[in-house]
This record gives sequence, C-alpha cells and structure tokens, in this order.
Amino acid sequence: MSAVFEQIRENVERRPQRSPAATLTSLIATRAASIGVIGMGYVGLPLAKAIGEQRFSVVGFDADKDKVKALNAGESYIKHIGSRSIAALRTTGRFSATADFARLADCDVILICVPTPLNKHREPDLSFVVSTAKSIRRHLRQGQLIVLESTTYPGTTTEVVRPVLETSGLKSGVDFFLAYSPEREDPGNINFSTPGIPKVVGGDGAAAAKLATALYSALISKVVPVSSLATAEAVKLTENIFRAVNIALVNELKLVYGAMGIDIWEVIEAAKTKPFGYMAFYPGPGLGGHCIPIDPFYLTWKAREFQVPTRFIELAGEINNAMPRFVVERLSAALDRTTHRGLNGANILLIGIAYKKNVDDLRESPSLKLIELIEERGGRVDFYDPIIPLVPRTRDHPELAGRKSIAWDHALIASYDAVVIATDHDGIDYAGLSLAAKLIVDTRNALHRAGVADERVIKA
Repeated sequence: MSAVFEQIRENVERRPQRSPAATLTSLIATRAASIGVIGMGYVGLPLAKAIGEQRFSVVGFDADKDKVKALNAGESYIKHIGSRSIAALRTTGRFSATADFARLADCDVILICVPTPLNKHREPDLSFVVSTAKSIRRHLRQGQLIVLESTTYPGTTTEVVRPVLETSGLKSGVDFFLAYSPEREDPGNINFSTPGIPKVVGGDGAAAAKLATALYSALISKVVPVSSLATAEAVKLTENIFRAVNIALVNELKLVYGAMGIDIWEVIEAAKTKPFGYMAFYPGPGLGGHCIPIDPFYLTWKAREFQVPTRFIELAGEINNAMPRFVVERLSAALDRTTHRGLNGANILLIGIAYKKNVDDLRESPSLKLIELIEERGGRVDFYDPIIPLVPRTRDHPELAGRKSIAWDHALIASYDAVVIATDHDGIDYAGLSLAAKLIVDTRNALHRAGVADERVIKA
C-alpha cells in the first residue's frame, strides 16, 4: 500500500504547477481576487467603491480610525460619494475598512492611493509612499500584484517602491508583480466617475503589465497600456502640467487685458466658439487641489537630476502662485477708493473656502492663502462656505484650523466692508449677495454667469 501512495506523491510532484501570474490571472478573471486599497481619501474611496460594485471583495485600509469607523457604519465623509452607496456595499459583504495592515497578507491585489505632497522647500515628499511600501513589505507574499496610483515623478515605482518591497526577499516579476496606474479622479465632476475614465497602466515587466491590464479591464471601461512604469508616471504629470501651464496663460492674459480694459472672461467665451484649435481654460485666484499646484514641481525636481531646465513649467508656477497676491492688491485698491482706508482694519467676507466649486476639499486652496495675505495686511476675514462649515487642520495653515463658516444672512453680509468670491459654488444666492454687499471682488466671474450686473463688482 505504501508503494501506491508513493507513486501518487511522485505523480503530483511531477504535475506542472501553475505560476503565480497564472494563478492571479485566474482569480481576477473569476472575480475571486481579494483587493486592498490603501488610503480612503478622494482617490482611494471612489476606487474601492468601483471595485466593490464590480463584485470583487475589497478592503479599504486607512490609518485614520475615524474614517474606518464611518465606512464600516456605511457612512461617507466625502460629499460626492453618497453614504447610501457605501451602505449598499457593506450590505453585500464585499466591502470593509480597517486600520489593521496585517490584513494586507490576505489581499491578492494591493492598490496604493496615498498623498504625495510637497515639502516646505517645494520638493517631493514621498514619506507616505515609502511608509506604505514598508507596511506592504512586512506582509508581502508570493503572487500578489502591487499597483501605485499616487501621482509622482518618473522613476518612483522602480527607484523607491520596488527596492523597499524587495527587501522582503521576494523579487518583482518573479514572486510578486509591480505596476503603476495614475489616478484620474476629478472630485465634483458629475460627468465622469471612476469606471468611465480611461486607465493608463504600466508594469514592471510584461507579466505585471498584463496582470494590471486584466485587473483594470474588469473595473474600468477602457484601459490604455503603455510601455513602462516611467511612461505611465509621466502621463499623469503631463496631463496636469498641461492644465497648470494653460491656466497660467489665461491668468497672465487676465492681467494684460485687464490693464487694457478688456474682460478676459468675455474674450474666452468668444474664443471658445471656434470649433477647432482652441480649448477654454479660465483664470482664478490661484491653483488648488491635490494635483495641479503640486505635480509640475515633481517633474522640475526630477529634471535637475538630468540637468535639463524646465523654465516653461517654472514660469507657469510663478504666475499661478502670484494670483492670490494680485487678488489682494485689487481688493486693497478697491477699498482705498470706497472706504479710503485700504485693508488695515477692514472686515472682509470670503465666499468659498474649497479649492473649487461644489467639493468639500480645501487642499492647497487659494482661499487659505487669501486669508493669510489679507490678515497680514491688518484685515479681518470671515468666510462662508455651504459645503465646508469648519476648517480642518492643514499642513501649511494650521493656525486656521477650527474657523467656522458664518451663517448666510443678508444683514450680516451688509456689515462687511467687502466680499471676495473665491469659490463659485452652485446654489449660492448671488443676486442676494449683490444686493447686500457694499463691495464685491469676483475672482470667478460668478456674478456675471448668474446674470447679476452690478457696478460695484470688481473682477480679479
């Protein structure tokens, strides 16, 4: 009998074993793969939602235990991600959240969606990426696919993430698979959600690229494979540098045309009637959000390694960064004409503290810089924002944490020396604002678009 069992064992050992790549491919194809998303913010939570809605099991990882508690209770803390959709996923049993990173070992796929800010010297801060890679390394096992989605400079996945993971003793392309696929979220854009936005994918080798393509093909309407990790990383930077440069252009044109007595917004509206060769971009009080004010500097920093100047990108950054100060100068000059005392001692109401309309996100918001500049000049600033009632703690403006939005009240609005429209949320009573305010500085052309004509409005 022992000879029979020995023969069976030998036959099993001779049977070809499936490779880690083949096993994972099968798990993805059958939706049996367990997917972990690290970072439950404006990128990670919509992605986790899309994964769960495609009938995969998904675990959301976040160090913030309050976020974890909210998600497990079926509650969303992001305006455009409804709590009803999170509760529905929780009901199916396909979604859970955790602060226990040991559960990464149970995931077949791990997607990294953590912040990549700039430090105080405007250089890349990859501390979140590095610490996340170290957390994964502690639980890394054979057959896993790791995908970085955070925006960064070309070379990050190869030069930073892969070496950290390989200190586990496992090798990329053999034991585990590494890819890069840049996030393309646009919070508040009702026309595009995660599943409908094409996904660019680059892999560390052909096997990783194929696996990442298979994964996102099960989640996203269109996948765009590229030849390398660095190419995929460059795609994201190119997209946002394109926007930053063109916004800088119209911001500069705003200054030039303003000096000539020409309305830049009227010019843009007329120019965009051309059906070819023109794309409309709009000026504003500065750049905000997690991408456009930051991403160009990732490339300028990396370009120094190759001794290649990035004058065009850096000039665009200078123009955009100068816009909050331009707005304050316009405000000060307007107050000089109306109150004859300028900003010192003036009471200013700021409309909108979010970085753009209809979102509850104030990362890099120019409104925060406007408050700082006005108060440096001796002014006092309150704000009204129907979406962000309380300023959270931020890296660059911790002193503003805890400030509360005023209540919307025409009599209260009339008590301010001037109102500055910094964020043009929908739903604001712009007609009522015009009637109540003594003076309005409009950085978004909001009043004109709302059909309000008022000679007291100063465009900036």
